[in-house]
Formats: sequence, C-alpha cells, structure tokens
Amino acid sequence: MLAIVNASAGTANRRTVDAVAAFLSSAARRRGTSFELAETQDLAELDRTLAELKDRQLILLGGDGSIHAAVQCLYSKGMLLDAGPIGIVPVGTGNDLARSLEIPLDALQAAACVLSGRSRRMELLISGDRITVNAVHVGIGAAAAAKGASVKKALSRFRLGKLGYPLGALAAGISSPGWNLSVRVDGELLHDGSSPLLMAALGLGGTVGGGARLIPNANPHDGAVDVVLWESVGRAARVGYALGLKDGDHARRSDVRIGRGQTVEITAVNGDGFGVDNDGELLGPFTERRWAVVCDAWNVIAPQ
Repeated sequence: MLAIVNASAGTANRRTVDAVAAFLSSAARRRGTSFELAETQDLAELDRTLAELKDRQLILLGGDGSIHAAVQCLYSKGMLLDAGPIGIVPVGTGNDLARSLEIPLDALQAAACVLSGRSRRMELLISGDRITVNAVHVGIGAAAAAKGASVKKALSRFRLGKLGYPLGALAAGISSPGWNLSVRVDGELLHDGSSPLLMAALGLGGTVGGGARLIPNANPHDGAVDVVLWESVGRAARVGYALGLKDGDHARRSDVRIGRGQTVEITAVNGDGFGVDNDGELLGPFTERRWAVVCDAWNVIAPQ
C-alpha cells in the first residue's frame, strides 16, 4: 500500500495521520505486504510520487482538495483507471466527497473501510484539461467558500461549524448584483441570462463546505451532473436561500431552478468574466465554460 498525505495542509493532524499509518502498516504486515506513507510538500512532489505507484494500492489521506489534486495528476498522466480502487481517509476540513460516498469521517474507521470495502466506479466532470470530483460553483460560490472558511472557524468553537458555508454564502451574496449568464444543460436552455444569477452550482456529490447540501439530489454514481441555479434578487429571498442551504431546503424554492444531464454550458451574455470554484480550486475569470460527465472514470473503495 502507498498512502499519500499533503504534509503542508494545516488540517492534516499529525497524531491522526500517525495513527492511520500505524493501523495500515500493521494490516500490511499481517497480509505479508508492504506499506509506505509518502508526505508530499507540493504538486510537483505529488506528481512524482504518483508516477511511482506501480501496482501498489493507493490511499489518499486528506480532504476534498487533496483528493482533487491526486485525481487531477493521475488523470493528466492517463493513469487514473490503471491506479485501481483508491482508498480515501478523510482528514481534511470539509470531506464532502467522503460524505457523498458514506465513508466514515472518523479516520481510523475510514482506514478500516479501505481494507474491507468494495470498489465502486465513479464519474468525473471534465472541462478542458481540468477535472472535478465533487462540485463546481460559478458566481458567488468562490466568494462564499472563502468567507465560509473564516466563518466556520469562528463558529466551530460553539460546535456550529456546519453553518459556515450557508453564512458565507449569505455574506457574499447579500449585496452582489449577480451575473448575467446563460446556462444550457444537454443543449437545452435553463437560464437565458436576461436576468442575473447569483450562483450556478454543478454537482456530482451533494454537499459542499463541510456538509451544506447545496445540490441535494446529486449522486456520484448515476452518470449525470445535477445543476442548481439561484435567481434570488431581493434581500429577504437571499437570506432565506442561504439559511436553507444547511439542509437542502433551498432547492424547493420558486427562485431556484434545477437541471440534470451530461453536459453543462455557461456563457457570460454581456462578456463579463466569471470565476469558478472547482473542488475548492479557484479558476478564471472565463466568459464561457463547458463541462461534460465522464462515466466510470475512476474507482474508489466505499463501504460494503
């Protein structure tokens, strides 16, 4: 087994990583095989480490950003399917992909799942040469993620950290005029851009920001991407939408539009660029962007 952890990620708790490494190393000895823990400092070192995977079982210790980075490297190398079923031990902040896969959020329980779970095929979203494993936000999503991180940290001392993303979305969106974007799903127009959108969210997984149910019907195994468009304009409507994010109640609002398909195209009708939050990776600005679902693109180890 080869386990990889981002040594520079502040959320990679040393004691947790050491406990998981000891657990997996002991399991490897009982099996008569080997175990290695690789602590990578940057993307270049991650890329070199993955190039030496060979026939070892890959286990990723980290959050959504670390998983995204490793899958992106493997995809770019043409090694993603050949890497075999990838084990995930969530030691990040949000761990939203693990939530969608029902992988235990306790690190040692997740490590046990790596040994006892089953392989499941996973889809990817592809846009140009960039992959998405969980979710994409256009509009205030990037600002909400940034604001949500600081809000979540402040709230965590009161055990209210899951409110961080909804409150971040509220703070980012309360005064934003929105973006005039046209959105097509499988070629059909979902929003023509004549009125502004505050957010367009595309999801393979259903949650973002550590459990906020932004795209409540998303399923990373169903071969489709779910799309949620937020058309709220009035200040009271924006508050109601943001507070509904925690439990997914926002998706039933009249100012929310829902789509589902294999391709999504977003275009800035007035030429103003829009930013993209791609699994926490900030990209753009773009005036147009297209995403397509690739089914059975990689394998993960999920609970039985």
